[in-house]
Amino acid sequence: MKEIPSSDAKTHLPQLLDEVERGETIVITRHGRPVACIIPEPQGREAETRWAQALIREFRQSMPKLTVEEILTARHEGHKY
Repeated sequence: MKEIPSSDAKTHLPQLLDEVERGETIVITRHGRPVACIIPEPQGREAETRWAQALIREFRQSMPKLTVEEILTARHEGHKY
């Protein structure tokens, strides 16, 4: 979360909106006190989340099937005790 004085927000609004569009939350302050918050539009985040979930599902399908025992054994592989 980024904080910015209201005077700077007024001057740099287009750049701030670009940041919010990329997922950043911006708090606008006046005399050091928060007075407003600009947050990303939820629908945009939902689409991004669905896209990321689809990528994860695709990645998981490309990976070999492992048992729980194989995963637990692999976590210590290469460790020096």
